[in-house]
Amino acid sequence: MINTTKKFKDRYDELTELIMKPEIIADNKEWKKLVKEHNSLQEIADMHDRFEKALKEKEEIEKAIETETDAEMKKFMDEELYSLNGKIIEMEEEIKILLLPKDENDSSNVIMEIRAAAGGEESALFGAVLFNMYRRYAERNRWTVEVMDINETELGGIKDCTFMIKGKNIYKNLKFESGVHRVQRVPETESQGRVHTSTTTVAVLPEMEEVDFEILDKDIKIDTYRASGAGGQHINKTDSAIRITHFPTGIVVCCQDERSQLKNKERAFGVLKAKLHDYYQSQIDSEYKENRKNQIGSGDRSERIRTYNYPQGRITDHRINFSVYSIDAFLDGDIQDMIDELLRQDQQLKLEQAGK
Repeated sequence: MINTTKKFKDRYDELTELIMKPEIIADNKEWKKLVKEHNSLQEIADMHDRFEKALKEKEEIEKAIETETDAEMKKFMDEELYSLNGKIIEMEEEIKILLLPKDENDSSNVIMEIRAAAGGEESALFGAVLFNMYRRYAERNRWTVEVMDINETELGGIKDCTFMIKGKNIYKNLKFESGVHRVQRVPETESQGRVHTSTTTVAVLPEMEEVDFEILDKDIKIDTYRASGAGGQHINKTDSAIRITHFPTGIVVCCQDERSQLKNKERAFGVLKAKLHDYYQSQIDSEYKENRKNQIGSGDRSERIRTYNYPQGRITDHRINFSVYSIDAFLDGDIQDMIDELLRQDQQLKLEQAGK
């Protein structure tokens, strides 16, 4: 195992030197590519150093035990060796996880979409709750949230919203949030106190800096329009909002957050790249689809992934049969325990698959 980790460590050290070279820094595209690879190898490189140190320490203790004549000192060293062997076994398990195939997008920023589904106004109101949940989660991690397009209701709900979260390892943490989020609660608009069930969909797309397809001018239509907020209130008086329609796929993206038409256009193309990547990625062969069944979630927008039960104060993720009972804290962005459990079970499934 140490030989395997050494290969990654050597590549990490090589990249450390490469990304400092002026000629590499001058080539922004190549530099970004190498930095991304460098960041992805940091964890396994650090683990290699710890693992190598522990193995050397073990070797030294074993040699010392062979020559030690004092019974009490020998007993002490035996205990040290036993403890160290336990730590080495734990490291080996961690290395197995680190050596699992990586999602190349794990370190990416994400573009998220929240859309009201079944339940009318109540669904839109819950969409606003989910948006606030992810915004607060981002704040807890010191990530940046940028709203790109939002369509609000008169009561403060969200019919649909597109926003970007920027930071470190965001897609890794949020990729399992894609799907249908179901809420069971007494609606704010309900006077008789009956519990209603509504749904809101969430999509999580990695930001695509590079794409392996071309967006042709003949395949798109770009419209400009006046940005507006809830109730038709105009945010500004210029046609700065951008709408891009991609004819081959029917995908439509909008961006109206910036007052600059140029910036909105740039952002809209960023969203379009992510959506097209997601669209083409979904056109996959049957073998890949079968493999996806062995993972936590396919990211399918139609898959019901989680229920938020207000009367019971419970949030249940149906994919992993895991519940938490602190709904107020959860909706305030304290969702890391759920995310960690999703990541843990996904790793376990992958380990089982690798062992077959």
